Amino acid sequence: MSDAPTRDADDPGVPEALPRTLVRIQDELGVEGLDRLWVFPPLRRGRRERGLVVASFHVTDEPDRRRLVTVAYAAERSGLDLTVQSTVTEEGTAPPDMLPRVMEGVVRRAGEDHSDAREVEIDRASDRYEALLAEFEPGLFEPRPAPVEAEKP
Repeated sequence: MSDAPTRDADDPGVPEALPRTLVRIQDELGVEGLDRLWVFPPLRRGRRERGLVVASFHVTDEPDRRRLVTVAYAAERSGLDLTVQSTVTEEGTAPPDMLPRVMEGVVRRAGEDHSDAREVEIDRASDRYEALLAEFEPGLFEPRPAPVEAEKP
Protein backbone atom coordinates (compact mmCIF):
# COMPACT_ATOMS: atom_id res chain seq x y z
CA MET A 1 0.00 0.00 0.00
CA SER A 2 1.33 3.44 -0.93
CA ASP A 3 1.74 6.30 1.56
CA ALA A 4 1.16 8.85 -1.21
CA PRO A 5 -1.79 11.23 -0.78
CA THR A 6 -4.80 10.33 -2.91
CA ARG A 7 -8.02 11.77 -4.27
CA ASP A 8 -9.83 8.46 -3.71
CA ALA A 9 -13.48 9.08 -2.83
CA ASP A 10 -13.30 6.18 -0.34
CA ASP A 11 -10.48 7.83 1.61
CA PRO A 12 -12.17 9.59 4.55
CA GLY A 13 -9.81 12.55 4.84
CA VAL A 14 -11.04 15.20 7.25
CA PRO A 15 -14.55 16.32 6.26
CA GLU A 16 -14.38 19.34 8.62
CA ALA A 17 -11.25 20.79 6.95
CA LEU A 18 -12.71 22.57 3.92
CA PRO A 19 -15.84 24.00 5.58
CA ARG A 20 -13.80 25.36 8.49
CA THR A 21 -11.29 26.85 6.05
CA LEU A 22 -14.14 28.55 4.18
CA VAL A 23 -15.40 30.01 7.47
CA ARG A 24 -11.91 31.36 8.18
CA ILE A 25 -11.90 33.05 4.77
CA GLN A 26 -15.27 34.60 5.55
CA ASP A 27 -14.22 35.72 9.03
CA GLU A 28 -10.74 37.03 8.24
CA LEU A 29 -10.97 38.24 4.65
CA GLY A 30 -14.69 38.97 4.33
CA VAL A 31 -16.94 38.41 1.36
CA GLU A 32 -17.81 42.05 0.61
CA GLY A 33 -15.14 42.35 -2.08
CA LEU A 34 -14.85 38.66 -2.95
CA ASP A 35 -14.99 38.01 -6.69
CA ARG A 36 -14.60 34.23 -6.82
CA LEU A 37 -12.99 31.18 -5.26
CA TRP A 38 -11.11 28.27 -6.73
CA VAL A 39 -11.40 25.22 -4.48
CA PHE A 40 -8.82 22.61 -5.35
CA PRO A 41 -9.64 18.97 -4.57
CA PRO A 42 -7.87 17.96 -1.35
CA LEU A 43 -5.13 15.40 -1.08
CA ARG A 44 -6.04 12.74 1.47
CA ARG A 45 -4.19 10.01 3.30
CA GLY A 46 -6.34 8.22 5.81
CA ARG A 47 -7.51 10.77 8.35
CA ARG A 48 -5.15 13.47 7.08
CA GLU A 49 -5.95 16.02 4.45
CA ARG A 50 -4.37 19.04 2.84
CA GLY A 51 -5.88 21.42 0.36
CA LEU A 52 -5.86 24.82 -1.26
CA VAL A 53 -8.42 27.54 -1.82
CA VAL A 54 -7.58 30.58 -3.95
CA ALA A 55 -9.66 33.73 -3.57
CA SER A 56 -9.78 36.76 -5.84
CA PHE A 57 -10.99 40.09 -4.52
CA HIS A 58 -12.02 43.25 -6.32
CA VAL A 59 -9.44 46.02 -5.92
CA THR A 60 -11.28 49.20 -4.92
CA ASP A 61 -9.21 51.74 -6.84
CA GLU A 62 -8.34 49.42 -9.76
CA PRO A 63 -11.48 47.81 -11.26
CA ASP A 64 -9.38 46.01 -13.88
CA ARG A 65 -7.33 44.15 -11.22
CA ARG A 66 -8.02 41.36 -8.73
CA ARG A 67 -6.11 40.72 -5.52
CA LEU A 68 -5.20 37.05 -5.15
CA VAL A 69 -5.01 35.31 -1.79
CA THR A 70 -4.21 31.64 -1.24
CA VAL A 71 -5.38 29.69 1.78
CA ALA A 72 -3.56 26.40 2.23
CA TYR A 73 -4.83 24.05 4.90
CA ALA A 74 -3.71 20.87 6.60
CA ALA A 75 -5.96 18.80 8.83
CA GLU A 76 -5.75 15.62 10.84
CA ARG A 77 -8.19 13.60 12.89
CA SER A 78 -6.81 11.30 15.55
CA GLY A 79 -9.48 9.67 17.70
CA LEU A 80 -11.58 12.56 19.01
CA ASP A 81 -8.82 15.11 18.35
CA LEU A 82 -9.18 17.33 15.30
CA THR A 83 -6.59 19.78 14.03
CA VAL A 84 -7.26 22.16 11.14
CA GLN A 85 -4.51 24.66 10.39
CA SER A 86 -4.54 27.12 7.53
CA THR A 87 -2.14 29.69 6.16
CA VAL A 88 -3.37 32.82 4.40
CA THR A 89 -0.93 34.28 1.86
CA GLU A 90 -1.30 37.46 -0.20
CA GLU A 91 -0.09 36.62 -3.71
CA GLY A 92 -0.47 39.97 -5.52
CA THR A 93 -2.80 41.35 -8.16
CA ALA A 94 -3.67 40.36 -11.72
CA PRO A 95 -6.19 41.28 -14.41
CA PRO A 96 -9.34 39.14 -14.09
CA ASP A 97 -8.98 37.69 -17.59
CA MET A 98 -5.58 36.24 -16.58
CA LEU A 99 -6.93 34.31 -13.59
CA PRO A 100 -7.91 31.12 -15.48
CA ARG A 101 -4.34 30.88 -16.80
CA VAL A 102 -2.98 31.52 -13.31
CA MET A 103 -5.08 28.61 -11.96
CA GLU A 104 -3.88 26.35 -14.79
CA GLY A 105 -0.33 27.24 -13.76
CA VAL A 106 -1.08 26.32 -10.15
CA VAL A 107 -2.28 22.89 -11.28
CA ARG A 108 0.68 22.41 -13.62
CA ARG A 109 3.26 23.36 -10.96
CA ALA A 110 1.58 21.14 -8.34
CA GLY A 111 2.22 18.04 -10.44
CA GLU A 112 0.18 14.98 -11.20
CA ASP A 113 -1.33 14.71 -7.71
CA HIS A 114 -3.47 17.78 -8.40
CA SER A 115 -6.42 18.41 -10.66
CA ASP A 116 -8.52 21.33 -11.75
CA ALA A 117 -10.22 23.46 -9.16
CA ARG A 118 -13.91 24.08 -8.75
CA GLU A 119 -14.55 27.74 -9.58
CA VAL A 120 -17.23 29.41 -7.46
CA GLU A 121 -18.41 32.87 -8.51
CA ILE A 122 -19.33 35.03 -5.53
CA ASP A 123 -19.22 38.53 -7.11
CA ARG A 124 -19.61 40.35 -3.77
CA ALA A 125 -22.84 38.47 -2.97
CA SER A 126 -22.85 37.13 0.59
CA ASP A 127 -25.85 34.92 -0.22
CA ARG A 128 -23.72 33.06 -2.79
CA TYR A 129 -21.09 32.45 -0.13
CA GLU A 130 -23.77 31.28 2.29
CA ALA A 131 -25.05 28.90 -0.43
CA LEU A 132 -21.54 27.46 -0.72
CA LEU A 133 -21.36 26.94 3.05
CA ALA A 134 -24.83 25.34 2.99
CA GLU A 135 -23.43 22.52 0.83
CA PHE A 136 -21.77 21.11 3.98
CA GLU A 137 -23.40 19.35 6.92
CA PRO A 138 -23.86 21.84 9.80
CA GLY A 139 -21.97 19.63 12.26
CA LEU A 140 -18.76 20.00 10.25
CA PHE A 141 -18.44 23.65 11.30
CA GLU A 142 -18.61 23.18 15.05
CA PRO A 143 -16.10 21.54 17.34
CA ARG A 144 -17.31 18.16 18.54
CA PRO A 145 -18.37 18.14 22.17
CA ALA A 146 -16.18 16.31 24.65
CA PRO A 147 -17.46 12.85 25.56
CA VAL A 148 -19.66 12.83 28.63
CA GLU A 149 -18.65 10.37 31.29
CA ALA A 150 -21.41 8.26 32.75
CA GLU A 151 -22.17 8.90 36.38
CA LYS A 152 -20.89 6.19 38.68
CA PRO A 153 -23.37 4.74 41.20
